[in-house]
Amino acid sequence: MMPGHMTFFDPHQRETVAAAMARIIPTDETPGAAEAGAVDFVDRYLSGIGYIYALPDGSGFESLTGKRADAWMKRVRAAQEKYVAGVADLDTISTSRYETEFVHLTEDQQDDVLREIESGGTGEERQIAYGGPVEPALQKTSAENDLGFFELMVVHTRQGFYSDPIYGGNRDRIGWGVIGFPGPSSLAEVHSGRYSSLEWFADEREHPGAGVGDDR
Repeated sequence: MMPGHMTFFDPHQRETVAAAMARIIPTDETPGAAEAGAVDFVDRYLSGIGYIYALPDGSGFESLTGKRADAWMKRVRAAQEKYVAGVADLDTISTSRYETEFVHLTEDQQDDVLREIESGGTGEERQIAYGGPVEPALQKTSAENDLGFFELMVVHTRQGFYSDPIYGGNRDRIGWGVIGFPGPSSLAEVHSGRYSSLEWFADEREHPGAGVGDDR
């Protein structure tokens, strides 16, 4: 975590979440969640409401006030509670099965514990419910309040891996590098129109309205 940024986790919680995220996007022939600093993304997000909406020019974050701030704080507190309880559950299951905390398990043992957390103890895998954003905040889905701890951590791991680095994750643009996307140098470059992702995400690279009204 960069100096001066607020955080939420205590050292053990942070280490546990980082270890779990490292199994969700593991390191193999390409970097994973550990190298991308996905835990930094969620640690800062859970710290309060100071890092919800990045300003378009990349200079910082919007200051939320009034009812909007109250609503976001309620959402963040709900997520905080899920992570605190989730970390405790990971350790409870780990200690019951292997007589040590989650962070001290082998990768295979960690995977077994995560599968149990994912299944809710039923042994059956559950589908993660994804939804469009209520507001265009990068780290929020409309379904977040409905997600359990494991599903929420999966969403945050992916966001911490692929989101713009201004949000705390995707360290050194590692997540973008894995998929071959160089990305903008800053949000300001996007906001000013100097950068476009059209080349990377569109087959038809001419704007649909181009040439409309031409006499040729």
